[in-house]
Amino acid sequence: MTVLGAVALPRIPPEHLAAVSNAAEESGLDELWLWEDCFWGGGVAAAATVLARTERVRVGIGVMPVPLRNVALTAMEVASLLRLHPGRFLPGFGHGVQEWMAQVGAGVESPMTLLREQLGALRGLLSGRTVTTAGRYVQLDEVALDWPPTVPAPILAAASGPRTLRLSGELADGTILTSRTAPDGVRAARALIDEGRAEAGRTEPHRVIVYLAAATGPDADRRLAAKAEQNGFQEGAGIAGDPDSIADTVRRYAAAGADTVVLEPADDDPNPVEFVRFVGEKVRPLLG
Repeated sequence: MTVLGAVALPRIPPEHLAAVSNAAEESGLDELWLWEDCFWGGGVAAAATVLARTERVRVGIGVMPVPLRNVALTAMEVASLLRLHPGRFLPGFGHGVQEWMAQVGAGVESPMTLLREQLGALRGLLSGRTVTTAGRYVQLDEVALDWPPTVPAPILAAASGPRTLRLSGELADGTILTSRTAPDGVRAARALIDEGRAEAGRTEPHRVIVYLAAATGPDADRRLAAKAEQNGFQEGAGIAGDPDSIADTVRRYAAAGADTVVLEPADDDPNPVEFVRFVGEKVRPLLG
């Protein structure tokens, strides 16, 4: 069965997270995904709020930009949420938007090196090991968490380019693909992820999570077209229509290799909180 999620865009003010949480929990939605984009609310604070207000829905951050975060602090925060809400928190990590990283003085010469070093250190820390490393960007001297997770910690990585997709296959437990991705793009990404997995000798399942831009209701076609033009969608990405047509598109993405499809509203969606409820109440039941 396809896992179905919805995005609560960071444009939603933090004080509206209570309504978002209620919509996700009450509607039967599988997963609610949050973003840590500059310079809206922080992803960890938002995820902690939603997790504390819900009992069932899983909550992901897709993603935390690694240039913004010291890896030890990230591990501490992730471990705390995994202990408080076992099995319900899905932490994702990525390069971040390079212009924003430069804007806050966090830009690096080699984002690939930084992501590799951060993912490796996170794996060790969240596994309860004592980590010493002297990388180009990550330096740890016998660092260990006093409160490591009590359940396995899923490490997810956002990726779009071939090198990052292979890196995600090598080091992460799952890959997050943007809403620019069409079904054919999911297939291509899967192949590159599998190359990284094979090179690293990894045989355990690797989850592919893909955002799917979706618009419904009045003027849905125009709103989706505007989002596609702004973000440079691959041909065939996105869907505007009723619950049945959206569910059919979700099935196409699942057939292409997506384990989880996360519906993403248009930036000008008239009611982003109700969009979350719509995904859970109207689309989720159609997927079995």
